[in-house]
Amino acid sequence: MKPNTRNGKRFNYLFGLINLAAVYCIVWLLWYVFMNPNAVMKLYDPFYGLSLILVFLVSIVLMTNVADFYPFQVKGSNAITQGIILVVVSLLLMLFIHYIFFWNFIGRFGVAYFSPQSIVTSGGIGADPLNARVIASRAILFFCATFLWWAMFWSLGFGRWPWSGMSRGVLAWSRFFTVMFFTVISYAILFHPVVCQFFYPAQNKAGVELWWISFTGTASPNFTMGLMFCILPWIVMSHLLWEGYPWKRLEENGEGTFVKGVVTFFGTAILGIITFGIMLKIMNIFLGEAFVGGQYTDGLDFRYMHTGEISVFFMLAATILKTYFNNFPNNLGLWARAVIRTVIALVGGLLVYFFYYSPATIFFLGCETGRGYPEDTPLAWAMLFLGIILIQEEFFQGHPLKRTEKS
Repeated sequence: MKPNTRNGKRFNYLFGLINLAAVYCIVWLLWYVFMNPNAVMKLYDPFYGLSLILVFLVSIVLMTNVADFYPFQVKGSNAITQGIILVVVSLLLMLFIHYIFFWNFIGRFGVAYFSPQSIVTSGGIGADPLNARVIASRAILFFCATFLWWAMFWSLGFGRWPWSGMSRGVLAWSRFFTVMFFTVISYAILFHPVVCQFFYPAQNKAGVELWWISFTGTASPNFTMGLMFCILPWIVMSHLLWEGYPWKRLEENGEGTFVKGVVTFFGTAILGIITFGIMLKIMNIFLGEAFVGGQYTDGLDFRYMHTGEISVFFMLAATILKTYFNNFPNNLGLWARAVIRTVIALVGGLLVYFFYYSPATIFFLGCETGRGYPEDTPLAWAMLFLGIILIQEEFFQGHPLKRTEKS
């Protein structure tokens, strides 16, 4: 394949731009039907809507990055037929995870705060249906964000290791249970204690005292969420824009290794921590110093979460560059094109940032999107956009932007 081509044909950047515009319209339509607080379903409160969107994105990543499309046969299949089938499966998987697994299984027989009904049944202060749904949605959101982090990292760092020679079924199930294992441990440390604080009195026998209060100045889970989402863009960019490097140098025979996985984990984590600190410093310059008890943009909890929200814009821009603009440029050396792509993704992320907080987006989304507005988070819109892009690229094999032999 030539550097600036797909399937041996010169890439049409105008067609890519038109395709991106069409995908944006699809995102807008889905938002209008399901999330717009003034339209049809009105699911965006925002935590309930955000949890549904994130579970939907997790179902896509589960099928692509974790299961590698098992048990479906993707190669050589018709792109349209295959895409429709996989979309239906991902929607059913989303409904199963959110409403059956969390609300009616784990929430009923294990951890009550994953189910609104269990919270209401338990009684106590704040156990009304609306508040209970918010608490359950936030818990599901935290768990799925942790799963998303581990699934995407494992795909980049370890890949098929240590099941390289195994069948697709063994690989899929082994990788799933491994990712779940680390997800449960990470969730228990990073988010479970704070969910126990959502109740009155706090469930201090179930969750320990928050270990990050002393050095963050907040009891909010926004610290751990923001830090996690600052790591994710480096996983995405090194996978898409850097073509797997520098971690790829640690592979053996084109497969992941234990060393590669460990180095990738700490490498992306360090880049995320640095990004987290830099963005906090930049916000201090433009918004003033944050302080304990500060409201909205002056609050530490807002600053921590806003770093993660901005990072998702970078993820979105990197995915758009790879999918609709053929990972431009392609006619330079690896590191030169990786640097240029990264700069484009960062600038593109900032452009998306300013677009999201403009009056135009308020019109498109039907809700206030001002910085620090408590009833909004750009995570929902950006994650929905990412999900639709992944559906076209992975489920429909890039069709119609990228033609396959049988499509």
